[in-house]
Amino acid sequence: MGSIRFSGVRFAAYSMDHEPRHVHGFYADVEVIADLRPDGNVSLANRTDAVRPGNGSKSDVRHVLTIAAEHFDDLVLLWEKQHD
Repeated sequence: MGSIRFSGVRFAAYSMDHEPRHVHGFYADVEVIADLRPDGNVSLANRTDAVRPGNGSKSDVRHVLTIAAEHFDDLVLLWEKQHD
């Protein structure tokens, strides 16, 4: 596992994790799975457990996604280092 921190959010990429390219963002009491899309955008993963716990704060989720978008290139490098 590799991780990096920006603006209070710890992002992790797991070496044995699956496609599509994504990171797990941890902020406050929320884990957010953010897809790093080929078009250069970030989106909330399209899966039922994309926000844990399921009743996580919407503002916390937005914060994680905003920071992920601001550091897209760094997060792609993090993913790629774990998936050589």
